[in-house]
Amino acid sequence: MNMSKKAINRLKVVLVEKNLSSKWLAEQLDKNEATISRWCTNDVQPPLTTLVKIAEVLKVNVTDLLNNKVESKNTKS
Repeated sequence: MNMSKKAINRLKVVLVEKNLSSKWLAEQLDKNEATISRWCTNDVQPPLTTLVKIAEVLKVNVTDLLNNKVESKNTKS
């Protein structure tokens, strides 16, 4: 089954916008860099409590870390 993974979080985008590295974020959260990388690539999602901590560290709203694009079959441009 070849399903493309959905970009649920925008963590990688927000880090780029703020000119910060995943290594820096890993240090701030006392997490493994590989864990941050997996969050950035949307392989896995951080727990909600961690997402709140990430938002605090990055000084953004939690909603800024989430991709709010809802794909709908009925939406046409």
